[in-house]
Amino acid sequence: MHILLKNVKIIAPSSPFHGQRKDISIHNGIIQQVADNLEDDRATVISGDNLHVSAGWMDIFAHFCDPGQEHKEDLNSGVKAAATGGFTTVMIMPNTQPALHTKPQIEYVLSKTRHAAVTVLPIGAATKNLEGTGLAEMYEMQQTGAVAFSDGLKPVQSPGLLLKALQYVKAFNGTLIQLPDDQSISSHGLMHEGIYSTRLGMPGKPALAEELIVQRDLELARYADSHIHFTGISTRKSVEMIANAKADGVKVTCSVTPYHLSLTDSQLVNYDTNLKVNPPLRDADDVKALQDAVLHGTIDCIATHHLPQDWDAKQVEFEYARNGMIGLESCFGVLRQYLPDVPLDHLITMLTDKPRTIFGQPLPAIQKSAVANLTVFEPETEWEFTAAHIASRSKNSAYIGSKLKGKVYATVNGPVFHINN
Repeated sequence: MHILLKNVKIIAPSSPFHGQRKDISIHNGIIQQVADNLEDDRATVISGDNLHVSAGWMDIFAHFCDPGQEHKEDLNSGVKAAATGGFTTVMIMPNTQPALHTKPQIEYVLSKTRHAAVTVLPIGAATKNLEGTGLAEMYEMQQTGAVAFSDGLKPVQSPGLLLKALQYVKAFNGTLIQLPDDQSISSHGLMHEGIYSTRLGMPGKPALAEELIVQRDLELARYADSHIHFTGISTRKSVEMIANAKADGVKVTCSVTPYHLSLTDSQLVNYDTNLKVNPPLRDADDVKALQDAVLHGTIDCIATHHLPQDWDAKQVEFEYARNGMIGLESCFGVLRQYLPDVPLDHLITMLTDKPRTIFGQPLPAIQKSAVANLTVFEPETEWEFTAAHIASRSKNSAYIGSKLKGKVYATVNGPVFHINN
């Protein structure tokens, strides 16, 4: 297949073409030329006002529900959702049925997505069957293709077991991912503990449940001299502790979701179950702290926490609704809409170079003879996000009907080309 990107502004700080407008010619997944005024009669031409191109975007924490819950999402629909959102690489959680906790489960994911529009990288379970009682065969999974290790939506609660896991992955420079949540404190909470939980009469999840795990795991990572990544951080104190630990030389990185950067607990007044997430939406002060941490670089990258739920899981009383929100298709538009002070170059680096550096993935190059791994987008268009923009099997998004900014036009991942309608 021949593809010609016309007059696109290249956003790639490591590229000699950074900030320049060029044409990019791609033949069968390989960049042939980056130059001015290229022509190709055989090519599919992508052109438009103010188009930009960057290395393909990477998400580090999404749930594709396959195997076991394919009615919510499967690997094929998850790939479509990711490509629609501009992602060419996605790391997927191990919270499937059965869990991604052995070599055959990792092989299943890799074999089903080998020729997909999106490179799917499985996160192997840290403990056997996500039960938190004994370590999974992490080395065997790593050799098969697991890119990191985590119990995903069921964070490791035992400090002793987490320490063993940190020591184990150190042997092959692996990374453990923790979603910080002390479940002995937060198990009955439905939303952030604060003024609005009191007003709405709902049991709250205190920020302490997150912050205790962050503090504990930072000390464990310091002791083991091993790398830990916190995803879904949501409070000011979590940001401060991570910033201090980085300054002290602890091997820690962190990511934040688009919804924790844009929504607050005050928006739960209508009991919208699409806003029921874990960690919960926090107050305005926490959101401001997260936005500042993105701007100043304390937060390393973005994680969508794409978590599909079927209609029955959300169309119930708030108490019984399942946690989670889809986020791949709306990610870029939310970030551009709610982070107006963050320079575009910085935001793109958080979607491209930073996650790949953290998890040891090669950085795509925008140059002649390189394999094309690209996202084409327009950063300024304002538009309304609707259910028609969702490629996921599930529609549990709180952004439906919202004004977003910045649209994705296409992705190129080697020989596979995806264009949005």
